Amino acid sequence: MNVEEGKQSAMRAWEMSLLAALLVLLLRSSAALQITVHKVDCVYENVDYDGDRVSGSFVVVDHEVFWSSDHPGIDFTVTAPAGSVVHSLKGTAGDKFEFIAPRRGQYKFCFHNRGSAPETITFYIHVGHIPSEHDLAKDEHLDPVHVKIAELREALESISAEQHYLKARDARHRHTVESTHRRLIGYTLLEYLALILASASQVFLIRWMFNKRIGYNKL
Repeated sequence: MNVEEGKQSAMRAWEMSLLAALLVLLLRSSAALQITVHKVDCVYENVDYDGDRVSGSFVVVDHEVFWSSDHPGIDFTVTAPAGSVVHSLKGTAGDKFEFIAPRRGQYKFCFHNRGSAPETITFYIHVGHIPSEHDLAKDEHLDPVHVKIAELREALESISAEQHYLKARDARHRHTVESTHRRLIGYTLLEYLALILASASQVFLIRWMFNKRIGYNKL
């Protein structure tokens, strides 16, 4: 093995180690929140750079079980540090969102529950940053390798975000099926109980009428 092959092998090993480290970091830092919204509940997230891409998703866990057709749904708003609304959704049971942060600072993500009952929401958010050419020119410690690493990290994060959204929807559907199954069992038991009570009442009534008729015949 010559020197060039040794360098290539070391580079491949370094890339694999970097990829593994990114995956571990991604799995550790990509936990979703679960919040209960009574009227208004907000989550705050810092954006460190102008122009960062903010993405995420949210799902109302049990809306398919308890919401009627005229339920007003959940309103979702994102407010920038200056107070302007940069993203909003009205009357929804969950969706994905993505926007470019106009400036750095603390962003406010608020859920407005217009219904009368509290709602449980699974919420996931990610702030992504990829260094630009301006960042490379301004910081001599940055190089194109860091940009490629950031792009790889964001690509993995995009996959993870989609998995979070699908997992939350799957959990909601599973909860709906389980709740429907429990209600079906309850209705079936009530039907059997009603049938038993009706049968017992008929037997009691027939015996009472029969005994009464025998009493008349004796007279």
